[in-house]
Amino acid sequence: MENFTYYNPTQLIFGKGQVEQLETEIPKYGKKVLLVYGGGSIKQNGLYDQVVNLFKKINVEYVELSGVEPNPRLSTVHRGVEICKTENIEFILAVGGGSVIDCTKAISVGAKYNGDAWDIVTKKYIPTEALPFGTVLTIAATGSEMNAGSVITNWETKEKYGWGSPVTYPKFSILDPSNTFTVPENQTIYGMVDIMSHVFEHYFHHTKNTPLQDRFCESLLKTVIETAPKLLENLENYELRETILYCGTIALNGQLSMGYHGDWATHNIEHAVSAVYDIPHGGGLAIIFPHWMKHTLDENVSRFVQLAVNVFQVDPSGKDDRTIALEGIEKLREFWNSIGAPSRLQDYNIGNENIELMADKAMVYGEFGNFKALNKEDVTAILTASL
Repeated sequence: MENFTYYNPTQLIFGKGQVEQLETEIPKYGKKVLLVYGGGSIKQNGLYDQVVNLFKKINVEYVELSGVEPNPRLSTVHRGVEICKTENIEFILAVGGGSVIDCTKAISVGAKYNGDAWDIVTKKYIPTEALPFGTVLTIAATGSEMNAGSVITNWETKEKYGWGSPVTYPKFSILDPSNTFTVPENQTIYGMVDIMSHVFEHYFHHTKNTPLQDRFCESLLKTVIETAPKLLENLENYELRETILYCGTIALNGQLSMGYHGDWATHNIEHAVSAVYDIPHGGGLAIIFPHWMKHTLDENVSRFVQLAVNVFQVDPSGKDDRTIALEGIEKLREFWNSIGAPSRLQDYNIGNENIELMADKAMVYGEFGNFKALNKEDVTAILTASL
């Protein structure tokens, strides 16, 4: 293992009916709140009314920012920052999924910065303070509810980047599995792919002596694999939603990656694709990840063998390591196909016309990937294989 320091100040409030905790949590930070949410599903399922009624109960004044996009836009961040500055907002509450939370993180630092929030996303400016914010999560996917990371899209320039700061951890996150009942089947699928992809990004590394971390990752992957088909048969099953919701948080709150650094190249490639085509993040990952695996297989075959045997139950008898590894990758593809995830860029009507553009966008900061450093030729090959 490598030396490490683990830090996560987010208070996780998990379980049925926990939205009531807003009554005690919000007054700790202020009385003027910006309520951030997406396309309006929280109004259809009653969560919006619950939150607003609690605001009234504790005499909180609130302003709304609705319409946060699935790939949150810089333009929406700008709207939120302007509201915070003109309305003297003291606290932000994100009610929604990872996109709403990611947007909120950018607003929280932008509200304390005199320049353009894009400077923060592109790391031209390192924030030192942020407006405090909390979250009420409505979908299991990104893990943004218990980490400091965020992904923002500049649609005008077709750029999409991940960023983060120690000042952008949520103060608290409320996770009630009941609030995920109305997540449609396709978004549930994308969320589970995203969760598994986060674990894969952790799993592929070269650090020695990480047996416990490996088992954490493998157990989480197996849990999602076992739960996913059952959940898709019964989208309002509390226990199944509970399991996946908890998996999503643990997959990216830092616990799995203590003592080593994962790869994260596939996420970078997907960000370039969805910056150009605005496809669902989980859908893009489902397409690209198995092709990244095949492309980097020879970097450390034993790592892929371990995954194949321990997670996908590949029988290694009489097979060489490469055969075992490839069988494991194929098992992953088969599983994702079985739950309805896309497998080709063509599923989103994406051809080869913008391969070079997407590769260039992925390479904006130079070579990337901790398991295997990728150059433009590598990215082009992975995207071409993904067609």
